[in-house]
Amino acid sequence: MKKISILGSTGSIGTQTLDVVAMHPESFEIEGLAAGSNIALLLEQVRRFKPRRVSVATKELAAEIRASLPSGIEVFSGNEGLVEIAAGGDAEMVVTAVMGSVGLQSTLAAIEAGRHIGLANKETLVTAGHLVKALAVRKGVKLLPVDSEHSAIFQCMNGENREDVASITITASGGSFRDYTRDQLKNVTVEDALRHPNWSMGAKITIDSATMVNKGLEVIEAHWLFGLSYEQINVLLHPESIIHSYVEFRDCSIIAQLGTPDMRVPIQYALTYPERWESPAQRLSLAEVGRLTFREMDYERYPALRLAIDCGKAGGTATTAFNAANEIAVARFLRGEIPFLRIEEIISEVLQRHINSGSPDLEQIEFTDRTVRELASSL
Repeated sequence: MKKISILGSTGSIGTQTLDVVAMHPESFEIEGLAAGSNIALLLEQVRRFKPRRVSVATKELAAEIRASLPSGIEVFSGNEGLVEIAAGGDAEMVVTAVMGSVGLQSTLAAIEAGRHIGLANKETLVTAGHLVKALAVRKGVKLLPVDSEHSAIFQCMNGENREDVASITITASGGSFRDYTRDQLKNVTVEDALRHPNWSMGAKITIDSATMVNKGLEVIEAHWLFGLSYEQINVLLHPESIIHSYVEFRDCSIIAQLGTPDMRVPIQYALTYPERWESPAQRLSLAEVGRLTFREMDYERYPALRLAIDCGKAGGTATTAFNAANEIAVARFLRGEIPFLRIEEIISEVLQRHINSGSPDLEQIEFTDRTVRELASSL
């Protein structure tokens, strides 16, 4: 049985990962679960999957749940708890499904411990791609993408010579406001933004889809995952979310990966790679879909996407600054402190003030992350 630990077990990716595990109880064993503050769901997961180790957001929550856990389960908390779940115990694979740059330290610890990574935390590569890739190579660790777009590219490249790849295209649904003009976006609400037309995801990533920040983060992640230049990475609007991404080769052939919008498919592929198993997803009928539509990306309509790509090309701490500013701006929007369009403005203002540092070490990355958050909170 493959032993798995999950960082972010009560979130959207974490719960769907456990759906896949539940479908194949003879093949997977849960070694550890790290959650935030959703204690009720975590306790339900512990009763069902019987991990040996769990972690929660704070020491107070850890003390609270100890009495409710079966004897013998180790309990941790905070960032140290994430690292313990990621690098301790006997897991062969760690699924990193926590949101934001908080996943960086624990992912690096998991790689250092020789765990293969099911990567759903794109911010890890966005903020410190050069460090993560170098460590993974040194430790012989696989970085297996869980995002539907990167899983699609990964599958399309299987068995192919990387030198034959001309370009990749990441598809984007367009999010909650894909048919809105810039003027119509001025008065949208949090509730409006959280109604994604295709996918069931957490609040933060749903907002990122609406601003197209999420696609910008995916472009940066693809650069590190597949070793491609930014000139080789394209973004295309595809409202149906049936083609999850595709690869064009130098002979002009294109290989695409298609499927219904169900995150359990890429999650399962990461867990079972290189094998393919029966999936709980609904089978795709192109006849029922009828037609697929595509639109060129409008970078004037989605300025945050252009900012992300520019930061990727700049390298250094620029991507860390972009990500940190966005996380704070999105949190402020979700709390009702700022209007929707202010998210992009805060990111832009932060980047205008940021002094980029090339090839940063972990200490520089953490310093940038911390100071940018303070700035973005004050604007």
